[in-house]
Amino acid sequence: MADPATDPVRDTVRDPVTDPVAGFGAAGERPASRLRDGLRAYAAIVRMWIRSTAAYRISFVLTTLGNFAMTALDFVAILLMFSRVDALGGYSLPEIAFLYGLTSVSFGVADLTIGSVDKLGRRVRDGTLDTLLVRPAPVLAQVAADRFALRRLGRITQGVLVLGYALSRLDIDWTPGRLLLMPVMLLSGSVIFCAVFVAGAAFQFVAQDASEVQNAFTYGGTTLLQYPPTVFAREMVRGVTFVLPLAFVNWVPAAYVLGRPYPLDLPGWAAFASPLVAAACCVPAGLAWRAGLRSYRSTGS
Repeated sequence: MADPATDPVRDTVRDPVTDPVAGFGAAGERPASRLRDGLRAYAAIVRMWIRSTAAYRISFVLTTLGNFAMTALDFVAILLMFSRVDALGGYSLPEIAFLYGLTSVSFGVADLTIGSVDKLGRRVRDGTLDTLLVRPAPVLAQVAADRFALRRLGRITQGVLVLGYALSRLDIDWTPGRLLLMPVMLLSGSVIFCAVFVAGAAFQFVAQDASEVQNAFTYGGTTLLQYPPTVFAREMVRGVTFVLPLAFVNWVPAAYVLGRPYPLDLPGWAAFASPLVAAACCVPAGLAWRAGLRSYRSTGS
């Protein structure tokens, strides 16, 4: 168990021993209060890791640049394709750069804020998850903030630069609807990816060694969305629209911004459905997390 004198969440939440309604999930605890305390615990742990990162500034700069360079290779591959072709699936380079930038920023924000949950399987296997269970703070907040890595800003920065390039090259009729949709789809896309991260982490309670399965839907989904839907089979597009609705990260709302046909001939209002889809994704992800956490039985050691 963590030392109370150095535990970053000790002073941010109430003690369930001395306060009978402070325990998370207790009968007297309101959901809003649990959320507030969870966010406070998350912020406290993040501040601790940021202070730790600040102590090694050169290492932080080098790892951030390395993260930037590694993610930039994905766009370099796209540039190499366009050195041989003028269009890919009917999309020009600036249009694909637009899709790429939207996806990279949305995923980058989710990866920065909650990406650490993909290491949950390791905690389940070695039993270190037990130390989080005895703390008076939501386990999800602790797992998400654990080893918060500012180096992941490299992916976000690279995505912003590519998105800026795309916007400078595209001739878009900036109506109020399109202007409003830009921040909405970035925020909604981040929430959708966060829900996928949480659902994947919940699966690791059962599989224990399933981080690669989770990565297939998180990192793999990001790579998928960097290319236009017209290059994929119709069954694939249906799957990422109606089953795992990653298409609402960028394909559907971006079609409205770019003035292109919607995937699968979706109705016009679908471009503005990203916030509703993001909220809908959070519900099963949250239920899966609660079910996984309740099924946890430690290592028995």
